[in-house]
Amino acid sequence: MPTDIAIAQKAKMKLIEDIAKKAGIKLADLELHGCYKAKVSLDALKRLKRKKDGKLILVTTMTPTAQGEGKTTITIGLAQALQKLGKKAIVCIREPSLGPVMGLKGGAAGGGYSQVLPMDDINLHLTGDFHMITSAHNLLAAMVYNHIYQGNELQIDENHIIWKRTMDMNDRSLRGMFDITASSEVMAILCLSKSVIDMKKRLGEIIAAYNKSGRPVRAKDLKANGAMAMLLWHALKPNLVQTLEGGPALIHGGPFANIAHGCNSLVATQLALKLADYVVTEAGFGSDLGAEKFFDIKCRIGKLKPAAAVLVVTRQAIDKHGYENVYKHIENIQLFGVPIVIAVNRKKDDPASKITYIMKQCEKFGMPVVVSDVWGRGWWKGIRKRDDKSYSDKET
Repeated sequence: MPTDIAIAQKAKMKLIEDIAKKAGIKLADLELHGCYKAKVSLDALKRLKRKKDGKLILVTTMTPTAQGEGKTTITIGLAQALQKLGKKAIVCIREPSLGPVMGLKGGAAGGGYSQVLPMDDINLHLTGDFHMITSAHNLLAAMVYNHIYQGNELQIDENHIIWKRTMDMNDRSLRGMFDITASSEVMAILCLSKSVIDMKKRLGEIIAAYNKSGRPVRAKDLKANGAMAMLLWHALKPNLVQTLEGGPALIHGGPFANIAHGCNSLVATQLALKLADYVVTEAGFGSDLGAEKFFDIKCRIGKLKPAAAVLVVTRQAIDKHGYENVYKHIENIQLFGVPIVIAVNRKKDDPASKITYIMKQCEKFGMPVVVSDVWGRGWWKGIRKRDDKSYSDKET
């Protein structure tokens, strides 16, 4: 089986203008970053405001393992499959952080025959959003200490400054002094903001420190939110790229689910819903973390109404956590009243007999169960039922 990089290198990417046209985005709304990626102006969302929304599908997972269960891969693969069925579908996922990219889990651009391109650009800097967020975050830190130096009119208590600096890298020697950019409150704000004005207002409410009377000192007290918004206005525009099979993909924002809400930006999802019949998105970690935050925070703020959820399970996660764990995640999702499909994400070393057994056990929960092999086979027979005769150990 070829590697993710080898598959990406063999792919024939389409010009981003052609991807935009396919998605229904006007060329006037594109800000090109080379031939294969672009920013999309928020004017596009304003123009489509009255258009009916498509259906939103959430991909989540049982309690994950350190290796990851392949939510992003399934998310991309499902969008590709819908496109092959003749549906107008767009995938919406988060931007990778350089920390995990350089670590055990690798990038967050999918994998195998179910990935987004240009994979190397996406996993590294894309259009610079993380750098803009880092700058805005650190600007506030600089303004706190400059205010103190210039006379400290707000009477900031130097022992109660809670706003650390950030950088987009895992560096153990800086822990305690620096946060990783994906965990910044600025990242969470950008991903929940509906406009530049809304973002500026939200930035103003950030508590950076406490004064000597114990009262909070906010970014707006330091008059920092306007300058921060100026650094971020370009970052608020969604990024357009493409799937391996030439479908549109919006990749925007990257808050961690254990720190923030773990979803891609609200503006990217809202734009996709106006453009497509089906929008496939994901939420970080398991249903008890990312999915619940997706429903409780992102959907509430954006007034989104998901049509279905896909629960990803894997052999490695079931071996570690058991079928009771799968059932608990089903219960979690059912609380939000959306239909569920269980997707057994088959890894390349999983024997067919084991996958068949997992499917039989999951079918006892009383909902549709499918095998997903979109990593190894793309859309072509990438999602199959258990009684598919073509599914055998010979494929392993």
